[in-house]
Amino acid sequence: MAEHRSMQRAALLDAARSLLSQGGTEALTFPALAERTGLARSSVYEYFRSRAAVVEELCAVDFPVWAAEVEAAMSQAETPEGKVEAYVRQQLALVGDRRHRAVVAISASELDAGAREKIRAAHGGLVAMIVEALGDMGHDQPRMAAMLLQGIVDAAVRRIELGAAEDPDAITDAAVAMALRGVRG
Repeated sequence: MAEHRSMQRAALLDAARSLLSQGGTEALTFPALAERTGLARSSVYEYFRSRAAVVEELCAVDFPVWAAEVEAAMSQAETPEGKVEAYVRQQLALVGDRRHRAVVAISASELDAGAREKIRAAHGGLVAMIVEALGDMGHDQPRMAAMLLQGIVDAAVRRIELGAAEDPDAITDAAVAMALRGVRG
């Protein structure tokens, strides 16, 4: 029985990822989850008491995986500049991934404190790594530089998501060039 429940829970999370990546947080409703999974709406409530609970669980499950992929790419780089480049490239490489799209949709929405805390915790390791790399490059305000650097990444993510005129690789290269020129100060 427990195995069956965990399969249904996984199916609900997967349906939530699809809904989020297609229509943002407005699309994530219990009727839509019920329809996608073939469960009765009352069954959805047995797994999650609210939309916020679904979002919180996705944050707990997906953010750390996504952050770990970025961290792994950064840890392979030999130099601080290489780490910055890996940080930008790996985040943009994950844009097409549904998990990442769901994460972006969640980040853009009004979150309750629990979900915000889980995102902060998962992002914490990433931010710490990039702050360290920026410090190694001689930045006197590496935390502020890290936030601005993430702004470049977020803008590039939106550009790729919109299916802008430019090729995603061109957007990625431009973001990397801008980040590296910017962080060299």
